[in-house]
Amino acid sequence: MMKHSAGVLVYKIENNQLKVLLCHMGGPYWQNVDIGAWSIPKGEFQKEKAITAATGEFQEETGFNIDQKDLKFLGSKKQSNNKLVTIFSTNHDFDVSKAKSNTFIKEWPKGSGNMREFPEMDKAEWLDIEEAKKKILKGQVFFLERLEREFNH
Repeated sequence: MMKHSAGVLVYKIENNQLKVLLCHMGGPYWQNVDIGAWSIPKGEFQKEKAITAATGEFQEETGFNIDQKDLKFLGSKKQSNNKLVTIFSTNHDFDVSKAKSNTFIKEWPKGSGNMREFPEMDKAEWLDIEEAKKKILKGQVFFLERLEREFNH
């Protein structure tokens, strides 16, 4: 059965430059990884509408609230892990220094019996579109390119 995930790609124009808000994945595996360790704030959902899941996941992973009426459907794309990702976009200028993610508990180091708490996303940053394309998970580049095309028309 295919899993579903939804999120929000927030953008702003700064000095005539398109910038996007991405989050760096938290937890021990991503600590020293930069390239391929950034994501659009998103998460899995089952029964609710994609737009409802998107705003909820965005709030969980950044601490910021977004009104559904401000969102525009950007696209959906099947990922290699048999997950359908749906992304909405909005123009907003959040202060990323105030971003705060929810946390998860994981045994670390593995096999140690020590349970530790980690943020789901350990930081949020505004990245220009070219830098974002290098740092984001490969399967999400599609959404950055789609957003970029909207601005170049």
